[in-house]
Amino acid sequence: MSADLQRPPLTRREALRRCAMGFGAVAFTGLFGAPGSRAQEPAARFPRRIAKRVIFLYMDGGVSQVDSFDPKPRLALEDGKPIGMKIPKTQFADVGAVLKSPWEFAQHGQSGLWVSSLFPQVARHADKLAVIRSMTSKFSEHTSANYFLHTGNGQQGRPSMGAWASYGFGSGNADLPGFIVINGGLIPAGGLDNFGAGFLPASFQGSVFKPGPQPVANLRAREDPARQRRKLDLARALDRAGQEREGASPEIEAAIANAETAFRMQTAVPQAADLRGESDDIKRAYGLEHEYEHTRTFGTSCLLARRLVERGVRFVELTPPATGHDRWDQHSNLKQGHEDNARAVDQPIGALLADLEERGLLDETLVVFGTEFGRTPMAQGRDGRDHNPFGFSIWLAGAGARGGTVFGATDEYGYYAVEDPVEIYDLHATMLHLMGVNHKEQTFRFDSRDMRLTDVHGKVVTAVVEA
Repeated sequence: MSADLQRPPLTRREALRRCAMGFGAVAFTGLFGAPGSRAQEPAARFPRRIAKRVIFLYMDGGVSQVDSFDPKPRLALEDGKPIGMKIPKTQFADVGAVLKSPWEFAQHGQSGLWVSSLFPQVARHADKLAVIRSMTSKFSEHTSANYFLHTGNGQQGRPSMGAWASYGFGSGNADLPGFIVINGGLIPAGGLDNFGAGFLPASFQGSVFKPGPQPVANLRAREDPARQRRKLDLARALDRAGQEREGASPEIEAAIANAETAFRMQTAVPQAADLRGESDDIKRAYGLEHEYEHTRTFGTSCLLARRLVERGVRFVELTPPATGHDRWDQHSNLKQGHEDNARAVDQPIGALLADLEERGLLDETLVVFGTEFGRTPMAQGRDGRDHNPFGFSIWLAGAGARGGTVFGATDEYGYYAVEDPVEIYDLHATMLHLMGVNHKEQTFRFDSRDMRLTDVHGKVVTAVVEA
């Protein structure tokens, strides 16, 4: 009789212990598909989806709403006078008089959307933009406001909205991460936790790229790919053996997934970052030949973002270049600071919207222009503006966003949201809705509770969504 036949039957506990990793592998395969596979459409999980991908244009530091998308004639009428309203304590103490906008506003497109002269190229796409003028935040300090904008919580440790999108849909390309951050030069206050996975598996965290021919450090293989493959297979076998002994480990599963993705990225990332196949017209449109180096930097970021979403990446976030003005955070020298920042991003954003539309990608790509808070209508000192979380502007375009519309309003000075205030939770709920997801249903069980991006809050801003 063989040795196998002489063994006693497995107990239920022993069978579960031995098979636990097999169950994990089944779940892992369902989420990600077989290694090396192409797009895995998540139709079974979320059958109703409008946006297949998101590009989040994060304007770090606080774009002034009264100088961009929310014109306030009263500021010009009362320029230099004390503001005629009660104001709360601001972030800093040096509160000055009313400060008119240094830029002229004009109406654009058939919709007549008001845009300042800071953004002439974005203004050409006015009929694509759904502007929310009544955004609010719970925080007036950069770090907490950044966490809140990115994760729906003012403290670090929660999953970023990009991680939630990656968790919900996976990547449409097994050779690339589902969530990529293109760092134009400024990692926001709060650091990489703005792009983290929190309590979600680490495989959903943001992978940070740089614009340019080598977006990821140490990407090129230093040894034969077959040798690398054997090393990965050995590491996987050792991990599996350890898990069979000790039990399933989501952390090890995530580490295995990340190692496999990194291996495949050695080929996929250089291909995505190689702009030699792009036409000269496209490069000029994005500003890759612009005299201003920061336009070239952000233009490269925007073009890389388009190439990544073309290849199935679900969520791409762009941070702005370092123009020497501490982001959009102009506590002084408002005119020069905002002009330099706008000069860096305006042409590339306009080109991105046009390029996505021409390629038929805008209908399935949600583009969001956002900032953590706005700025005060009165001056800080002589020529700056302080932080303002009480009423500011963002816009959405593409993938079901109702172009040429304005929702909500601030008061006559542009300080408080007084009509249809919108919270960050509502923005997140609306973004998920445009991706075909009910924000109340996308949950992850953690610490004995079903967690979600919008926590126990959030409502869809239906006025900026196409019927």
